[in-house]
Amino acid sequence: MAIKAVVTPVTPYEQNCSLIWCTETKQAALVDPGGDFDRIAPAIEREGLTLEKILLTHGHLDHCGATRDLSEQFKIPVEGPHKDDDFWISQLEEQASRFGFGHAKVFTPNRWLSNDDQVTVGNLVFDVKHCPGHTPGHVIFYHGPSKLAFVGDVLFKGSIGRTDFPRGNHQDLIDSIQRELWPLGNDVQFVPGHGPMSTFGAERQSNPFVGDAFVG
Repeated sequence: MAIKAVVTPVTPYEQNCSLIWCTETKQAALVDPGGDFDRIAPAIEREGLTLEKILLTHGHLDHCGATRDLSEQFKIPVEGPHKDDDFWISQLEEQASRFGFGHAKVFTPNRWLSNDDQVTVGNLVFDVKHCPGHTPGHVIFYHGPSKLAFVGDVLFKGSIGRTDFPRGNHQDLIDSIQRELWPLGNDVQFVPGHGPMSTFGAERQSNPFVGDAFVG
């Protein structure tokens, strides 16, 4: 099943919000809608898409700040992250006020996700991997047929996610990357939560935080 995606940086933190869709059904999902929906809406109209759901990698403000508004506006469900990020989602309004970040609202996902769950978008099927470390409930979404993963703030081109937030854990993050991401294959391309795309193979070769030559 063919997948298409448009990645748009949103919010003051330039967070990558991905609009993904099934070319057969034109059903679409938003991955990590942190805000600035006006930047994303034209692609939905241009491609003639129907928003089916929202997929969340984790509960940080810049990744899910617009979730409740969009869910209510389009009457669509929210899937993800893992329930261990509920404590982050419950703080959204306080965090938004503290950082001058619009008016994010607390919400409860329609479906919490666990390791090896699957989510669908139209006829597309994504495997879910629970990857704690940046946050305890972080998940990633992997589309096997296209070798494409949406990894949020687990892994970046040349870097990894921060672990100095509450309930973050550096070793958990390294373990998550090695256990859940690397086995998917060196040829997998990934969309990170911030910055440019890369491949797992390129990061295994040169990433100073989690590359094979740097981590025992």
